[in-house]
Amino acid sequence: MTLVMGAVAYDPKVVTIWGGFRAWLIEHGLPFDFVLYSHYERQVEDLVAGRIDAAWNSPLAWIRARRLAEAADRRLTPLVMRDTDRDLTSVIVVRSDSPYKDVADLKGETVAVGAVDSPQATLIPSSFLAGRGLRPGAEVAIRRFDVGVGLHGDHIGGERDAARALMAGEVAAACMIDANHLLFGREGTLAAGSTRVLAQTAPFDHCNMSVGDTVPEEVMRRFGALLLSMSYADPQVRPLFDLEGLTVWQPGRTSGYAALETAVDESGFYDGQGAVTAAGYAP
Repeated sequence: MTLVMGAVAYDPKVVTIWGGFRAWLIEHGLPFDFVLYSHYERQVEDLVAGRIDAAWNSPLAWIRARRLAEAADRRLTPLVMRDTDRDLTSVIVVRSDSPYKDVADLKGETVAVGAVDSPQATLIPSSFLAGRGLRPGAEVAIRRFDVGVGLHGDHIGGERDAARALMAGEVAAACMIDANHLLFGREGTLAAGSTRVLAQTAPFDHCNMSVGDTVPEEVMRRFGALLLSMSYADPQVRPLFDLEGLTVWQPGRTSGYAALETAVDESGFYDGQGAVTAAGYAP
């Protein structure tokens, strides 16, 4: 069989990345192809329906896929993830000259977040605030930047706009993943020394390669073994790894999704069976 994987085209580089991985996998004896999606919701539905064999899923897509699969008495395997998908954190950032010393000081203020479906810049930070007595829409106002809705935060434009709003003095704080806080400093969106981290979430995990139960066990094992064998020292692989933001594939795990599961339930983003229930969410 040819294993067909789905990926979301959040950026033109996705074609280069998976085109390159496809050539490498075929050269190493695995018939492989991929299809591109405009958003994660359709990709998840096709995976659970068996129209594709695997999906390179965002953490939010994994949660929906797992819930849909369980409701349909299906099984999904989180086969592999990038080394850079493990133990990430989101941060709540304020201006260096602001008076805020603790997250509780944001009561009555406005906090900027990313797109409605961004795990790292909206869902997890909002849940974090709520857990500290600052319920979004109650004790703290939320200003959302809906850029790339349907891409589950892979398009970081919403996070970048939140950072810009912070710099413009339009909000008291902004939420973003820790790596993007550093990126925005390097690119100049956040001037050097202009911000400080007020609070940081517990670690969580990001994407995984989700494989459906229609894939024969030996094919799934072969797919996983090949990905895990890819080496950053391989000149064919290295530029693809650089584009995809990893140095090595690692075995998939589900232990890092608890915070997002909680955030999804608190916000009503999906119901327990994976139906989309988020108000106003239109990928």
